[in-house]
Amino acid sequence: MKTIGLLGGMSWESTTTYYTLINEEVHRRLGGHHSAKLCLYSVDFDEIEQLQHLGDWSKTAEILGEAAEGIERCGADFLLICTNTMHKIAPEIEARLHIPLVHIADATAEAVVSKGVKTVGILGTKFTMEEDFYKGRLEDKFGLKVLIPDESDRNLVHKVIYDELCLGRIEDASRNEYLRIIDALQQKGAEGVILGCTEIALLVKQEHTRVPLFDTTKLHAMKAVELALSD
Repeated sequence: MKTIGLLGGMSWESTTTYYTLINEEVHRRLGGHHSAKLCLYSVDFDEIEQLQHLGDWSKTAEILGEAAEGIERCGADFLLICTNTMHKIAPEIEARLHIPLVHIADATAEAVVSKGVKTVGILGTKFTMEEDFYKGRLEDKFGLKVLIPDESDRNLVHKVIYDELCLGRIEDASRNEYLRIIDALQQKGAEGVILGCTEIALLVKQEHTRVPLFDTTKLHAMKAVELALSD
């Protein structure tokens, strides 16, 4: 079994989901007393969150790059960044490593394509929804058409992530708003919707909507298990 490297804490709520999903899947596949071999580095998200909103991405790259190097020294065979937004600086982190970085957008897009979906909506932070580092990868590498909510709904989705979900708050009113936005994306032509922030699946689950959802946290975690157990 290979050792999985997790760069987490952004936020810690979703990182616990990664840890649980990975260990449950390893046990499901191998049985007995098996669990995953992991190296986990969890950052202080307050520092990262402030730098995000200041637009100081070079400083976040320095902090996370050093953490990623520590994970590699710990013995990880490959690395997952346990957040969608911070894949904005994935190239800078990848350049500092000698081990592979497993990109969350790739794991997600593979699942989307496997379902025959060609047009997909995405919810996430404003950085993820509006900038090209994520949408562009889905479009250029996988040929997907990506739809995003209108500006007022993007602001709402972003605010709920930072003011509620990253603080462990799950509000029914916010779920209802997210479901409304998911329906609006479907009406625009989305055949499915990517939950493009690792906290969103804490709020919205497939049981809440008939629109096919792609949970990036679960898909990324399952990709890690697949790689860890591969020859």
